[in-house]
Amino acid sequence: MSIKACRVTASTGIHKGDRDYQQDQVSLISHHHVKGCVMAVLADGMGGRSGGRKASDQVMMTARQLFERYAPSVDDPISMLSQLVLEAHTVIKLTAISTEEEPHSTIAVFVLNPDGSCHWAHAGDSRIYHFHGKQLVSRTRDHSYVQSLVNKGELTEEQASFHPQSNILMGCLGTEKEPPIDTHSISKLQASDTLMVCSDGLWHYFTEAELGSVLATLSPREASEFLIDKARLRAKGSGDNLSLAIVKVEAACS
Repeated sequence: MSIKACRVTASTGIHKGDRDYQQDQVSLISHHHVKGCVMAVLADGMGGRSGGRKASDQVMMTARQLFERYAPSVDDPISMLSQLVLEAHTVIKLTAISTEEEPHSTIAVFVLNPDGSCHWAHAGDSRIYHFHGKQLVSRTRDHSYVQSLVNKGELTEEQASFHPQSNILMGCLGTEKEPPIDTHSISKLQASDTLMVCSDGLWHYFTEAELGSVLATLSPREASEFLIDKARLRAKGSGDNLSLAIVKVEAACS
């Protein structure tokens, strides 16, 4: 896949960490009908062994269905992504009724269009990062209790990383109230831009500077393997499920 004078490489990675079962799901999906159109979607399921997996299953199924119908030449990508979040939320709630479980999930999703534009949406504490070289350009802000404290100036970002209530979410899919939906658009990706979507089981163990350095230095496949291995090491036997997808834009060889 290419953006004019650029080439795009990508990779995914997933590990169950030190949990007995895997509730994360991540996928890179190429559009069936539109060359150069790609979706990266990640869901971190919650709600017990089967409940969390059912929730993340519903996110992935809904993402594939809506992306297949998406026409980048005429459809608004932010509207499509917002619809994806709300539809997945509704299906997860229906699953809860039929199974008498409490499945919940985060979602972090971005779409790369053939024109080089990129659009994202998220709910929960799975993140999307946009780097240019090693430099962070922007990232999502978690819908979590500790992020609300950071927003109020009561905690620093560093303090938030080690807060004992860092896993408490203020919004996600499958709860009684509608999920918060934060969206963002990048008008055109450039050479040396990298996008990464990841669950909290991964980002929790890295500073933004560390992530930027790894993503700028390594290929997406190498970076995926390195970050998973390093996160597993830093978790010291108590790691959560972790998953990520990386899309890297590089100058094409002449």
